[in-house]
Amino acid sequence: MGERWCAVMRVLVLQAAWALAGGQVRYSVPEEAKAGTVVGRLAQDLGLEAGEAEARRLRLVAPGRRASVEVSGASGALLVSSRLDREELCGKSAPCALRLEVLLERPLRVFHVELEVTDINDNAPIFPAARKNLSLSENIPSGSRFPLEGASDADIGANAQLSYTLSPSEHFSLDLHRSEEYRESLFLVLTKPLDRETIPVHRLVLTATDGGRPSLTGTMELEISVLDANDNTPQFNQSVYKVKLPENTAPGTVFFQLTATDKDEGINREIYYSFSDAIPAKIQDLFKIDEKSGEVRTIGELDFEDVQSYDLEIEARDQGWPPLSGHCKVVLEVVDVNDNAPEVWVTSLSVPVPEDASVGTVVALLSVSDRDSGENGRVRCWVWPASPFGLEATFAGSYSLVLREALDRERVSEYEVEVRAEDGGAPALRASRGLRVPVSDVNDNAPAFAQAVYTVLARENNAAGAELARLWARDPDEAGNGRVSYSVWEGGVGGGGAAASSSSSSGVGAGGGWRSASSYVSVDAESGRLWALQPLDYEELQVLQFEVRAVDAGEPPLCGNATVQLFVLDENDNAPALLPPAGSAAEAGAAAAEAAAGAGWGSESGTLWAWAAWGAPAGQVVAKIRAVDADSGYNAWLRYELWEPRGKGPFRVGLYSGEVSTARALDEADGPRQRLLIVVRDHGEPARSATATLSVSLLEAAEAALAAGSSSSSSSSSSSVSRSAVGVELGPGAASAATNVWLVVAICAVSSLFLLAVVLYGASRWAPRAAVLSGPGPTTLVCASEVGSWSYSQRHSRSLCVADGAAKSDLMVFSPNFPPPPPGPAPKDSQPEPSALLDTERKRRRLCG
Repeated sequence: MGERWCAVMRVLVLQAAWALAGGQVRYSVPEEAKAGTVVGRLAQDLGLEAGEAEARRLRLVAPGRRASVEVSGASGALLVSSRLDREELCGKSAPCALRLEVLLERPLRVFHVELEVTDINDNAPIFPAARKNLSLSENIPSGSRFPLEGASDADIGANAQLSYTLSPSEHFSLDLHRSEEYRESLFLVLTKPLDRETIPVHRLVLTATDGGRPSLTGTMELEISVLDANDNTPQFNQSVYKVKLPENTAPGTVFFQLTATDKDEGINREIYYSFSDAIPAKIQDLFKIDEKSGEVRTIGELDFEDVQSYDLEIEARDQGWPPLSGHCKVVLEVVDVNDNAPEVWVTSLSVPVPEDASVGTVVALLSVSDRDSGENGRVRCWVWPASPFGLEATFAGSYSLVLREALDRERVSEYEVEVRAEDGGAPALRASRGLRVPVSDVNDNAPAFAQAVYTVLARENNAAGAELARLWARDPDEAGNGRVSYSVWEGGVGGGGAAASSSSSSGVGAGGGWRSASSYVSVDAESGRLWALQPLDYEELQVLQFEVRAVDAGEPPLCGNATVQLFVLDENDNAPALLPPAGSAAEAGAAAAEAAAGAGWGSESGTLWAWAAWGAPAGQVVAKIRAVDADSGYNAWLRYELWEPRGKGPFRVGLYSGEVSTARALDEADGPRQRLLIVVRDHGEPARSATATLSVSLLEAAEAALAAGSSSSSSSSSSSVSRSAVGVELGPGAASAATNVWLVVAICAVSSLFLLAVVLYGASRWAPRAAVLSGPGPTTLVCASEVGSWSYSQRHSRSLCVADGAAKSDLMVFSPNFPPPPPGPAPKDSQPEPSALLDTERKRRRLCG
């Protein structure tokens, strides 16, 4: 009785321990264990007495699969009944656990047994193919890498850790990379350049060895053909590309664009893309590569629960001969999706918003929700663009759209606001709600002209009412706040010619007095058209400056100003006016001096008169015509023309200076008097003109000097000389020339007797046949001087040549102090013939005598 009670207690204790342990027994057995191998003493572990297992029909139930173990009815032990292959049962999953059910009758009990099948190194590494052919160009540089498909091992753990070796070769080596995801990338590395002519084919053996004990190996033969020709392979910018793609991607979606480059040209750079031969057929049923464009797209449906990632080996092959290829790997990660997107609702909207609304004004109320839960249902909201509005959370799921920055309707009149929501799923789903928020206008902008200062050009003599310009002021406000009216702000010009602004001036006609700008111009209040109220006169008003004011119709009204500078353009409406000669004593003295040098001037009965000495050289200024034109610019630019006499006369007129000068040396053949008709014209269109009559008397040099002296004395005794209205001035250097003439006359008077004696003496003694005065230029005075020390600024020494004797140096020739001739070759009349020199000598003798 006591023993039975003890047995009952033991069973109760075992049942309690079994209940506490979860009612499950765990065993471990290596795969490939022989049939009959004892896995564990099941009956004993279940707390059964000897013989109780058979009595209560202890048996094993393995639903849904073939049982590889059985329970011994006699001993109650769990035995291996048939071959256990972990790779067949669980594949690459670790650990490999078989869940079994054990039944026990009388009473009926069910026990759960978990049998773990442990891995042994019973599978050798296997390459995808026993032989792989590679074609490599001989000009591939050292260090080039070529991907190889590694071997696979059905075992797990250390039994599946593979290492690779390559048969000895001086040209190739292996490089193995293991990534963080335990993926292996095997590359064949070229260590020495290839030479097709030396070794056309390389045959290598690639060996894969696992980490089991003992280790197992697998081999693959590599046959490498060295090709000659196309020497640039297509290159990818990366060796490995990583792409994430949601599992609900529709078939036909392009998820990656392959791009390889080839430095060759022509057909050698045309690249075709394809999957590597090592890609399994079931993967190729899911993806497709466009061989020309390189687009990789899905053609089947992805399933995250089936496969989480794909390694796509891509080959880019050019069309050269032999073809070269580049390789890359696209690692595609399939991402699980979040099913529900957030929802955004607008519960209240207050629009439009005035542009002067204060910061913090509530524009709208929103409600946000997501039917998901957890991270997928946690929603984050924001506004795009980030300004000038923002979101403020009021309570869970409710937000207020508030104003964060000041508004400006002229800059942005309406905002397209988007409220965006994002949940916390992976990947996150987003939703958005668009809001249109118009901004209402307030009068906060004054009219502004495009320019602060307008420059307007108007021709004089314009018609009254003619449009001068159009002014425009911009007011960015709208409606009445932006409606602009224009007016002339009252300024004016004084009688002296001052414009409305003190910085500018304009001439005003006789009558003087201050005149407002509005008496000249007016502006249309609506269009801003500026027009003239009366014809403008340049000689009265050159510049008119005034302001135009632009005022909007807002409350309160705002205004802006612009300055208008009106420049009156000159028209050729004034003919040249001849000026009377200046009447100062200094000018009278200069006129007398010039007359003494051989030229003089005066006026009589409205006709200008002047005198010039015979023998005066070319270029001698006789008189100067002065004129002025009330116009300006080209209209006031004057030119002088000799109208009569035409042809080759003895005088000419400076085109722009108005100086009347000798065109050649004067002689008695020119007559006692020359009458000149001079026309003064401006450059306007049409040109306007005035005429002056000049009468020039030709005198002996002495008479001209006396006349000049008389004129000089008359000028010295009076402060002004009565002259005609015709404007004339003496030529330059007249005063100095007159003084020199009087000095020469005095010297000649003293020396004439001595010179006559010398000439008579020489003629009687040496019987001269001819006398030639040599030297360049016309000679005006010849006087004897034994000393020859008289200082003169423009003195030229001459020699008198006589027959049968040496040259005498006691004869000095002085040229008057006239402006030197212009540079260049001497004019024809500056080198007189010997006969002309003799005539000059005779005239000199008459003058000196």
